[in-house]
Amino acid sequence: MNHSPLLFCLLFCLSVGFIECAPQPDGPLPVLGFTKVENGDTSRHTIPAFSFINQDSQTVNNATFSGKAYVVDFFFTSCPTICPIVKQQMLRLYQRYEQDERLLLLSHSIDTRNDSVPVLHKYASKLGVSAPKWNFVTGNHDEIYEIADDYFSIAIVNPDAPGGFDHSGRLILVDKNRHVRAFCDGTDAESVTAFMEDIDKLLAEEY
Repeated sequence: MNHSPLLFCLLFCLSVGFIECAPQPDGPLPVLGFTKVENGDTSRHTIPAFSFINQDSQTVNNATFSGKAYVVDFFFTSCPTICPIVKQQMLRLYQRYEQDERLLLLSHSIDTRNDSVPVLHKYASKLGVSAPKWNFVTGNHDEIYEIADDYFSIAIVNPDAPGGFDHSGRLILVDKNRHVRAFCDGTDAESVTAFMEDIDKLLAEEY
């Protein structure tokens, strides 16, 4: 589904409680999402526990990203529209940060019926990438679609959409404390270039 950048920003602002989508040039990246206050304690939106299987049949869970920042997207291997574009932009990130152990990449398949482990392995091999730097994961259908909401992304089964799914091309940056810190339009090379600056800012902040 090819949303405009303006619509992406609008959907994101609504989903995270009208947080400002404008660039944050000064200071640390904001922590995105709702703030909760319970019994005097303040907590920020956090990615919940998860467990999926990657292209090498290995379990990928929160522990995989312990102490790491990571970039997330949602895709499917037979996608006829935006996924090939987004994956080329993710490949830019892979190549730039391949030797940087502070950052990992995580791609969730939303076609859990057809994107088996061997299919994901072949897809990753064709891109010339590998785990643990870049994990392509599959798993329980409901769990993958539910966690897309936690990342403020879009994943919807839609038989009328190209390939049978509506989804965004958003790339999401998560810090080592499982907080969402930034996002970009993965179909727009300039947006991804600016996103790299956000990644560098976060890595400098956390390490």
